[in-house]
Amino acid sequence: MLVVFGGLPGTGKTTVARLVAVRLRAAYLRIDAIEQAMRAAGVLAAEREVGPAGYMAATALAEANLRLGLTVVADCVNPLAETRAAWRAAGAPGPLLEVEVVCSDPAEHRRRVEGRAADLPGLVPPTWAQVLRREYHPWTGPRLALDTALLGPAEAADRVCAEVDRRLRQSAAR
Repeated sequence: MLVVFGGLPGTGKTTVARLVAVRLRAAYLRIDAIEQAMRAAGVLAAEREVGPAGYMAATALAEANLRLGLTVVADCVNPLAETRAAWRAAGAPGPLLEVEVVCSDPAEHRRRVEGRAADLPGLVPPTWAQVLRREYHPWTGPRLALDTALLGPAEAADRVCAEVDRRLRQSAAR
């Protein structure tokens, strides 16, 4: 099963994705970690955009883990229809759950973004202005939407795990 988290920085997706990965004992793929490792290895200049490289590496790792029968949790902004389609292709033919994490309270979202400390060496978190300018296309396909202005991390993880369980049971019944 592939569980793909998406959402703007500061919405709480990494917090929830980590909880879900632990509860499911799943492989955890964080795009920020992959991209920062590429920068640290000198593959890219720290100030340059990574482009699709991080997502391509992550989808390849997801496919490899899924072939081993593991559940995979992917943690990324997932901002474009193209990135979302790439995850859907990586998860085929197994069950897929796409999760969009939002924070509907702009003041709370801003507080989170401005109060964040980097949890990866060398990673510079985006500013509030950068989050607001980020290209992020609206989701049009089916997904589990979580609003972390209304849900705490544990409750959000509960909802994801319940949906994963439902989809796995449904897939096994086929």
